[in-house]
Amino acid sequence: MNTITQLFKIKYPIIQGGMIWNSGYKLASAVSNAGGLGLIGAGSMYPEVLREHIQKCKKATDKPFGVNVPMLYPNIEEIINIIVEEGVKIVFTSAGNPKTWTSFLKEKGIIVVHVVSSSVFALKAQDAGVDAVVAEGFEAGGHNGREETTTFTLIPMVKEKIKIPLIAAGGIATGRGMLAAMVLGADGVQVGSRFAASTESSAHENFKNKILETNEGETQVTLKELAPVRLIKNKFYQDVQDLYKKCPNKEELATLLGRARAKHGMFEGDMDEGELEIGQIAGLIHKIIPAAEIIEEMITDYNLARKEVEKFNF
Repeated sequence: MNTITQLFKIKYPIIQGGMIWNSGYKLASAVSNAGGLGLIGAGSMYPEVLREHIQKCKKATDKPFGVNVPMLYPNIEEIINIIVEEGVKIVFTSAGNPKTWTSFLKEKGIIVVHVVSSSVFALKAQDAGVDAVVAEGFEAGGHNGREETTTFTLIPMVKEKIKIPLIAAGGIATGRGMLAAMVLGADGVQVGSRFAASTESSAHENFKNKILETNEGETQVTLKELAPVRLIKNKFYQDVQDLYKKCPNKEELATLLGRARAKHGMFEGDMDEGELEIGQIAGLIHKIIPAAEIIEEMITDYNLARKEVEKFNF
């Protein structure tokens, strides 16, 4: 037992990232049933779709699960009300001020965790009353911190500043990565990209297979003027880079991005024109397997790595 397994009442300190277009109830319930904490990704769901996924998740698992809520999305008040009405006990918030909803959620008996990319924001989240923070390094897929601080550097810096439990994210897909994060001060890990390429992920098979093909150096953070996002280097990514050569303003970048491009890529399977969000760790992902096997492999790998490290006495 550690602070994270106690906080969420789970077996392993492994939290599945609430990734848009990947994290429906099938993935969340599979992770929870395997001893981790599954999260439904509300960012890609209309309010009533979210309600449906919560209800299906409750039927698919009797274990704890949560909902990830990007606070910059529209319908935020309706989403929060649905979470309360459906009796969800754990909420991860991101992309916004933690003060906005933390007190309200805590009054309803909900555990609140906020995602941050710096020790400054970790302190703000702690001051807002959250129960834990996820510190996400620059290696992570999807929307990213502007500071470009890597996980290896970020975790000990955040650990030094806060008193609440710390979850590491960004570049973690193996038990060895989990051990490294915990040695640096994390109490648990959040895993995104590895679960995106799971059997239960709601992503399109084209995207899952694209993750397996993605090698070192084939993702990049771009569109910093809008919201930094790590993407696979496909045709759309190249179109963005070509536009940058013309010194575009924010409006021109937003026009190129358009609407629903992430859905077009990750959920509908267009590998050329879609926005394909994945972490640098994709280069270590070589097979699509069930979430339960991913967790089992991580725990086995973690325990083997611990034994190996114990051999070194200086």
